[in-house]
Amino acid sequence: MIEVVRSELYRMSTVRSSAMSLAVFTAAGILLSLVGSDFWALLAGVGAFGFGVTGVSQHYQHRTAVLLYLARPRRLRVLLGQLVTALIVSVGFTAVSGGVVFVQGSRERFLITLVVAPILALLGAAAAAIVRSATFLFVGFAVWVIFVEAMYGKMQEPLPFSAYLDAATGDVKKLLILLGWTLATIVGAAFAIRRDLNSD
Repeated sequence: MIEVVRSELYRMSTVRSSAMSLAVFTAAGILLSLVGSDFWALLAGVGAFGFGVTGVSQHYQHRTAVLLYLARPRRLRVLLGQLVTALIVSVGFTAVSGGVVFVQGSRERFLITLVVAPILALLGAAAAAIVRSATFLFVGFAVWVIFVEAMYGKMQEPLPFSAYLDAATGDVKKLLILLGWTLATIVGAAFAIRRDLNSD
């Protein structure tokens, strides 16, 4: 698993699009943190989810998943390594982008978001192992948040992104709900990762 984490981190740092998106989102997080900690927490969650999705789905998009599973046939270990990688990248991204929030004195908000945002990265990575397409996931995520969570649920229902926003303010109940959604998705990914790659 350590080898998977090492290779995934190396891949993310050397693939230009991944490194560029990480730099852009970090800079945007720093700018938004000057506006307010709420805006930064929102971007931290969306960014963490995005990094989790792209970290896993790029293997299917670039057709490197076959080589990955040939080199490492134990797919559950590969999935675990990818989840750990998403966790590491999202913690680093959240910590750096939220530095201004911490310095300005909102230390509790910073620390809570630093714990909660990586959970969305795990959710995104696990969902990518199921769906295997970043485009479908990002479009689906946008449609889900706008129509289901915002318009229908009024951001009050126990749904993933609504739970994240409340958990980032320190709501323990919503944190548990977010963890429940994430664990369910990880279990789904553990089964989906065994699917054949020929259809992708």
